[in-house]
Amino acid sequence: MLAKLMQTAALAAILATPALAAPDSITLAMVLEPPNLDPTGGAAAAIDEVVYANVFEGLTRIAPDGSVKPGLAESWDSADGQTYTFRLRPGVTFHDGAAFDAQDVVFSLDRARAPDSTNAQKTLFEGIETVEALDPLTVRVTLKAPDGGFPFKMAWGDAVMVDEASVAGIATRPVGTGPFRFGEWRQGDHIRLDAFEGYWGEKPALKTATFRFIADPSAAFAAMMAGDIDAFPIYPAPETLAQLQADPRFKVLVGTTEGETILAMNHKHPALAQAKIREAIAHAVNRQEIIDGAMFGYGTPIGTHFAPHHPDYVDLTAKSQYDPELAKTLLAESGTQIPTLRLALPPTPYARRGGEIVAAELRAVGIQTQITNMEWAQWLEQVFKNADYDLTIISHVEPMDIGIYARKDYYFNYQNPAFDETMARLDAATDPAERSALLKQAQEIIAGDHANAFLFQLAKTGVAKAEIEGLWENAPMPANDLTQVHWTQ
Repeated sequence: MLAKLMQTAALAAILATPALAAPDSITLAMVLEPPNLDPTGGAAAAIDEVVYANVFEGLTRIAPDGSVKPGLAESWDSADGQTYTFRLRPGVTFHDGAAFDAQDVVFSLDRARAPDSTNAQKTLFEGIETVEALDPLTVRVTLKAPDGGFPFKMAWGDAVMVDEASVAGIATRPVGTGPFRFGEWRQGDHIRLDAFEGYWGEKPALKTATFRFIADPSAAFAAMMAGDIDAFPIYPAPETLAQLQADPRFKVLVGTTEGETILAMNHKHPALAQAKIREAIAHAVNRQEIIDGAMFGYGTPIGTHFAPHHPDYVDLTAKSQYDPELAKTLLAESGTQIPTLRLALPPTPYARRGGEIVAAELRAVGIQTQITNMEWAQWLEQVFKNADYDLTIISHVEPMDIGIYARKDYYFNYQNPAFDETMARLDAATDPAERSALLKQAQEIIAGDHANAFLFQLAKTGVAKAEIEGLWENAPMPANDLTQVHWTQ
């Protein structure tokens, strides 16, 4: 009888114990530490991976499926594709308590397009003629010419809204309107974000989010196995994914990205300025060997700078299929003695591993390279900013960024008037069928020019603890959007 009473009491105690609350914090890992936290003044995708949709918001935003959704503008309209009227959400404040209104939009867009702007995607704003605050919650943007893609441009991380009063400290202490506010940054270790209690929209389930920086693939695997990391949205060790997938503690998320991985060539180099030599390099490279060797099979071969999952993608891989004998023939026909080319590699595993394979493939056709492994800040300064390189391997993760080939100051130094004209016509086009045809034409031009050696579309291989929901499976934008992330227990 006593035993039965004890069992009954124990059962009652168990039933009376409240269920454990789901965790309200998360620790994510990233391969690269951002050089700063200013998405309006830095080119590194790692910046947006921390702050996009979390700390900063734009007039519009990119949804997980890649569509354009309302952001700080609850709606917009345009009768002609040239004049856009944005209606802002009421009651929005910055993290420091300052009210957000139409004057902040005017300041943000005028700052981004100013002559002295350091915005890495300044071309997004070049089509703007005027920005006017019609009233505190209404903004009119008039463009120089019709642009059906303008709402999409306003969804980029480079187009987020900032406050003039706090923008001076944006690089290290960012102040935005998003659901998370900046907490702390211990350089070399982590960045912490805290939930913003005054957020205008749906409050996130998480109270804190910590981003840790782990570049080494072996260390990434060890951190996941030890439980030190809750999620690694872009996991750098694909060779261990099968092991993690077999472990019930984890889930593996494999999706698409906007990351066109290329062997970029500096057209200011006398040899690389020759189309025949660029074509030879393109034919010397075995895409599948790079995908298998550097990405352990994760990746989709590409023949131009365009994402294969996009409906307007044209498969042009045949223009640069692996053919080392043709590469040797083209080099001989060029009559050029090619000096040793400098191959600059950023610290990402796909670049370091892929670089060794590319160097061996080029050597096989008679092109010597000298590999320089660079830290991220060095690559951004020397290669991306100053174009001091011959070859490099990098993934361009910005969405629909084929227009970079029309930029005169871009680090490729590629020039083709026919391509520039195509991009100008695309900017002015509002008819979907016309835009589709122009995008296909643009792909054909740079593939035919062998503007770069196009390698593969970067796959999004992420790992998370099994109880975590809401992480993006695909990456239509370089971002770790935490607005819907939560634990199931």
